Amino acid sequence: MKYHRIVKGKFIERPNRFIAHVEIDGKPAVCHVKNTGRCRELLTEGATVILECADNPTRRTAYDLVAVYKGETLIHLDSQSPNRIFGEWVKTSGYFPNLTLVRPECTYQNSRFDFYIEADGRRIFVEVKGVTLEKDGVVMFPDAPTERGAKHLRELAEAVKEGYEAYVFFVIQMESCKYFTPNRETDPAFAAALEKAAEAGVNLRAVTCSVGEDWIKVKEFAEIRM
Repeated sequence: MKYHRIVKGKFIERPNRFIAHVEIDGKPAVCHVKNTGRCRELLTEGATVILECADNPTRRTAYDLVAVYKGETLIHLDSQSPNRIFGEWVKTSGYFPNLTLVRPECTYQNSRFDFYIEADGRRIFVEVKGVTLEKDGVVMFPDAPTERGAKHLRELAEAVKEGYEAYVFFVIQMESCKYFTPNRETDPAFAAALEKAAEAGVNLRAVTCSVGEDWIKVKEFAEIRM
């Protein structure tokens, strides 16, 4: 996945979930934050951020904040990118052999899953979760409570009962980690739902990403510890 017209800036503050104040070449600017999560450990005063220039010159915010440096580690924050990253990877990786269909945004019962896939006669639902929260090399999801996420897990489990295969792919938006684990402290309900989903036959996978300032793609599978 590629970004275009990238510039660097310095993070100043985030007055609300959608907006950040930054400094570009010594001048203040307002940008759109492409992640509604808390990101408090990432968006700290003085942090180097990566911004993409908006295509619409009349837009209120001229930039989108898409990534941030945490020390030497570049972490992508764009919450729309994990689906695009997975969509590109699944078509070329061979992970699902004899792939015949990849359909994004597919409705099942009361949920809309990120992907419906057909491969070698298999019917597969995939839910994709972007992971940006890291502490001492351990990455976690979510960084804020998500009832919607727990609901998706319960309905993936129902899909398994109906004869579908089901996967949750945690796309870790950074180069490496020690392992992935659900964030029990922040959202114990999601962690419990993830355990129950796995027991019901939902497949859990986590992948790290190779990351550049203007690109990101799947790198390798990561360990999951429940």
